[in-house]
Amino acid sequence: MTPDDVETFNRCISVGGVAVFPSDTVYGLATEPESKDGVQRLYALKGRPPDRPAAVMFFDLDLALATLPELGERTRAVLTRLLPGPVTLLVPNPVRRYPLACGPRPELLGLRVPALDGPLAPLGAVRWPVLQSSANRSGEEDPRRIDDVDASIREGADLVIDAGELPGVASTVVDLGRYEESGEYDVVREGALDAAAVAAALT
Repeated sequence: MTPDDVETFNRCISVGGVAVFPSDTVYGLATEPESKDGVQRLYALKGRPPDRPAAVMFFDLDLALATLPELGERTRAVLTRLLPGPVTLLVPNPVRRYPLACGPRPELLGLRVPALDGPLAPLGAVRWPVLQSSANRSGEEDPRRIDDVDASIREGADLVIDAGELPGVASTVVDLGRYEESGEYDVVREGALDAAAVAAALT
């Protein structure tokens, strides 16, 4: 990736466009989190029901923490231990931010901050969040290469960024909705980060 790629990505997202982009796990689809049109297009490209939640991805942990000041101290501490990294954390959302990403549970927000090393490092310059989901048709395998992304998705997106082959394993999803009060959590989906590593960070 180059700074020019990132600038083009920024412009695409700023006008509610839909982009195929690389992350630290698999290729994803991204759009502006408050753009109803962008979110509808993203879901239509995936063939995904509109009531399924997505995640909001920040490209900088400090920005994520600053944007979500309502998070409790215990939850914020977990974020600093697990992020950036290949996890999606479901965190309390008492002020119901980013409702288009939350589906039927507006009190819970999926949060991603990818680890941007090596070729992906330029993405760290992105200064606002995106609503994102993996760039696959609903129910199909997550794409590790651009050629693995369904042709209809590539053709329907406004921007496609190719960063070569990615690890190819989706993020681990951890529900922290009860963690602040009770210390309880659930691994909803084990993926790129194994459950033992999650437990080590949360206990």
